[in-house]
Amino acid sequence: MSRTGTGGTDRLVRGIGRVITVYERLSRLDRGRPPVTPVDRDLRLVVTAVREEADGVRGLTLSAPDGRVLPRWRPGAHLDLVLPSGRVRQYSLCGDRNRAREYRIAVRRIDRGGASGEIHQSLRAGDPLVVRGPRNAFPFVAAQRYLFVAGGIGITPILPMVRAAAAAGADWRLVYCGRSRSSLPFLGELAGSDTGRVWVRTDDDYGIPASGAELLEHAPDGATVYCCGPIPMITGLRLDLPASRARSLHFERFSAPPISGGRTFEVELARTGRVLTVPADRSALDVVRTAKPDVAYSCRQGFCGTCRTRVLDGEPDHRDHTLTQEQRADGMLLCVSRADGGRLVLDL
Repeated sequence: MSRTGTGGTDRLVRGIGRVITVYERLSRLDRGRPPVTPVDRDLRLVVTAVREEADGVRGLTLSAPDGRVLPRWRPGAHLDLVLPSGRVRQYSLCGDRNRAREYRIAVRRIDRGGASGEIHQSLRAGDPLVVRGPRNAFPFVAAQRYLFVAGGIGITPILPMVRAAAAAGADWRLVYCGRSRSSLPFLGELAGSDTGRVWVRTDDDYGIPASGAELLEHAPDGATVYCCGPIPMITGLRLDLPASRARSLHFERFSAPPISGGRTFEVELARTGRVLTVPADRSALDVVRTAKPDVAYSCRQGFCGTCRTRVLDGEPDHRDHTLTQEQRADGMLLCVSRADGGRLVLDL
């Protein structure tokens, strides 16, 4: 037994020696590498053109100061726009993908909307802007037949999809809804389309759509439906899709999604001790902003991560689409996540 024990010890020592040798070799190799540097994902662009696209809608064209080619994008993509005030908002790319040296976005002015008001009042041609992206949370998939449904400013992600479908020779239709023709941006760009494929449906001519079925009547057989617009429009399409000729529905909201299965809970702002009640039909972000109006937020849909807040105590009910398990261990997104019973203590 003594010999067996000694042999085991010798093998262990030899094994440790080999590990040390490999580590020393790797260390010598690593010393020859440059130091790790952080990656700057910000694009520093300039506003090269400002255009009034419709009543209350302003279009911005953005380019690099040196005129270089910008990162490519696909229909449905958006930019994170960092405004001079520090606000961060997402805006869909609505320009021509073949114009590789510029991006175009369009912003509707919203009453009491801080970001949209800043864009409409303050931004001018020549102003610098920081953007991040492009990113795509609304990907455009290949199909033979499409129905596009846009509500007002919802045309922005849809317009590049229409161009892509036409270029691919697909069978497509567009239903473009809004209050009046004067409120609808980019009508001039659609004027060149086959008039049989585009229906401009305004409330002052037809009234508010009674149902999703009315809009789905224009779908080709087996069509893939893409919609961007207000929540009632999306809800109507979702309800009536099974009885229509369309096959599937893809949609994007420009507003916070409705709360499903919400329960009343409390949040405590740890730095002041103030306790706020979050009703079942409101988000923690909405309630917290009543006490702390400057709290950071952006998408309000749980994918950008701007409103991530450290949780000091309590169990969040995570409903986001972006945080890792490590990030969820001590934080939550105020815009969509809730409490899994009890009170949440937030580092605010």
